[in-house]
Amino acid sequence: MAEKEAAKLIKQAKFFYAARGKKIVSFNLEKDNPKKAELLKLMMGPTGNLRAPTILNGNKLIVGFNHDMYSDLF
Repeated sequence: MAEKEAAKLIKQAKFFYAARGKKIVSFNLEKDNPKKAELLKLMMGPTGNLRAPTILNGNKLIVGFNHDMYSDLF
């Protein structure tokens, strides 16, 4: 998925979670009001495509894998 399509996922979410290794970044998209460019940087991989796994679960957009994050969210 390219950046343009990935940006559409952001609009469908209220909460955003991204994991890179042990680092987890989270935002309440309504309260924290992060810049779209910041979110896309967390979402896109080095090839310019959406990082995997990416899950839109209800109002939560989850990017990347971290066992502890998944345990908390699911």
